[in-house]
Amino acid sequence: MSYGDTREPRDVRAFFGPRAACWDARFPDDGPAYAAGVAALDLRPGERVLDAGCGTGRALPALRAAVGARGLVLGADLTPEMLDAAVRAGRDGSAFLLLADASRLPVGDAALDAVFAAGLLSHVPDPAGTLGEWARSVRPGGRLALFHPVGRAALAARKGRALTPDDLRAEPNLRPLLAGAGWELVRYEDEDDRYLAVAVRRG
Repeated sequence: MSYGDTREPRDVRAFFGPRAACWDARFPDDGPAYAAGVAALDLRPGERVLDAGCGTGRALPALRAAVGARGLVLGADLTPEMLDAAVRAGRDGSAFLLLADASRLPVGDAALDAVFAAGLLSHVPDPAGTLGEWARSVRPGGRLALFHPVGRAALAARKGRALTPDDLRAEPNLRPLLAGAGWELVRYEDEDDRYLAVAVRRG
């Protein structure tokens, strides 16, 4: 099973669980990229933000710094081993960690100001439904950042694959997918050193 095949929850856990302990060591230089991705959300002190599919929590310190002590930071992940790694790294001090499916969030309607999702959307069984769930959870005018520390072409090359026209992260595919779920795409970057799509919750 490859990274790109992990869509069902059991497959996600089977893939990421054994890799959790050494995940950060595989990508030791991603910290600044995550901080820059978080900055694109333009969070304000006191806001409420979710890191959907937080993994080992690399974005959590930057999210906490952005919302300050009065803000709320949640980190949700399906894989217990990933959350354990986040705790070992001390990142639980930045957020409340939830063992939860990011496609079925344990939060109320419009409970959040923003969602940050790194490398997650193409690995969920129902991307449209997941985007809709995030829209349900975010207030009108709230923000969503879809992020990866490398762009689509660089990631495909790393995996020995070619980009395909049906890649849902491509702007022509992503824009209508977001719109159908209640989001408006307002920023799109796909460079070798970053993938970033920022959307605003309509309504």
